[in-house]
Amino acid sequence: MLIYSHHNSYNIHMIRILFVSLFLFLTFILNAQNVVVDIFKPDYRNQLFMDVEVALAEAQAELGIIPDWAAKEIKSKADLTNLSSKDIAKEQEAVRHSLVARLNVWKRSIDSDAAEYLHYGATTVDIWDTVLVLQIRDTIDLLIDDLLEIEDYLLTLTEDNLYTYMSGRTLGQHALPITFGKKTSTWLAENRRNIERLESVHLKIKKSGILKGAVGSYLGLGPNAIETEKLMMLNLNLNEPSKDDWHGIRDVFAEYALTLSLISKSFGRIGNELTLLQMTELGETEEFLGNRSIGSSTMPQKKNPRGPGELIEYSRIIPRISEIVLDDMINSFERDAEKSDDELRLISISTEAMLEKAKPLLRDLKVNKEKMRENLDITNGLILSQRLTFFLADKIGKDTANDLMHDVAKYALDNDLSLKEAAMMNQKVSKNITETQIDEILNPETYIGLAVKQAELIIKEIKNKRSKD
Repeated sequence: MLIYSHHNSYNIHMIRILFVSLFLFLTFILNAQNVVVDIFKPDYRNQLFMDVEVALAEAQAELGIIPDWAAKEIKSKADLTNLSSKDIAKEQEAVRHSLVARLNVWKRSIDSDAAEYLHYGATTVDIWDTVLVLQIRDTIDLLIDDLLEIEDYLLTLTEDNLYTYMSGRTLGQHALPITFGKKTSTWLAENRRNIERLESVHLKIKKSGILKGAVGSYLGLGPNAIETEKLMMLNLNLNEPSKDDWHGIRDVFAEYALTLSLISKSFGRIGNELTLLQMTELGETEEFLGNRSIGSSTMPQKKNPRGPGELIEYSRIIPRISEIVLDDMINSFERDAEKSDDELRLISISTEAMLEKAKPLLRDLKVNKEKMRENLDITNGLILSQRLTFFLADKIGKDTANDLMHDVAKYALDNDLSLKEAAMMNQKVSKNITETQIDEILNPETYIGLAVKQAELIIKEIKNKRSKD
């Protein structure tokens, strides 16, 4: 048992090292537009730390717990100029406590009498968990903005391709005709559900600010602790918090991580489809890479899909990180020391990096409409065998027609014939259909079901939701 525990601990350690390395890499490659990175930078976190302490002081002053002048003094000194990273590092080396180090450095700029009321009755975890709540709240706002921008691109892509005819495929095989707009409408609808998922988590996050003391029973905060907590959160533009102590539960953070996992899989699916559609044998879509882009160092003809591959990779990485956040729900008693703050940072930054990769891919995607239409015909009409079966069913019965068309389709494949040729050579078929009728039946553009209407309804629904936002 001891051997197992040691081995398990080692594995966790190695996983954390891997993810930290990945975090550094992602931080390096992210461009200036990726502002989620900024939310998790030390200065942003330090300012949030001071904001939380100010909100606490103001709430306590309003309830008469601390003097009003003390709260005003604390607020007046809540500036990063009074909390330098260099000073924090030096102090932390001495006290070995991240929050106490910041309090000690900050107090140097605050009137000594007022400083006595700084961090009054609060515990470290109250402050840091509320800071993390604010970081995730702000992150969700930005991720929703990213998804809304992607929604714009998907709306355009769908509207432009309502009548772009292509083969619908199941299990890698031609099945029935659809339109590319029908396909992208599923991406569009899924993206909207992901927005709504984030909005749902956002509401829970805004109720997750916390001020409950060491074991979650408000000890040390006085008889007005519940009202203090409420006012403190309102001062931070958070909602009235839940009355339960979730310090040792972490389910809201886990739900956030799992939501990002779902989003990553949505874009992994898009990436996988665009990789396949870009195959040489299909050539139905093409990623815009620029005139000087090199696909292969040794094969000049290659145009390797980059954006789609990156989406797939993020869809593998992000769920693995979320598993660590999920594990954080298992705690001993009221709270354990280990927390997944680093993983929450990494998964947030990785998600925005993924969305930033998706934007130009979907915005500039080249849709080869001619190739899509051409590929509809590569089975020589066999993709419409169902339609011919339905036509014959009205004349000779459903089961008879179905058996007959299976024979006709096999004969066409075995003898390298078109469906029309094989059908008209079969007397049971030819006596029940004219050549004009079969030509009409084997036009794939007239056999797409409600594909266009489906896409149009999705577009309409999403535009209605956007107008209400």
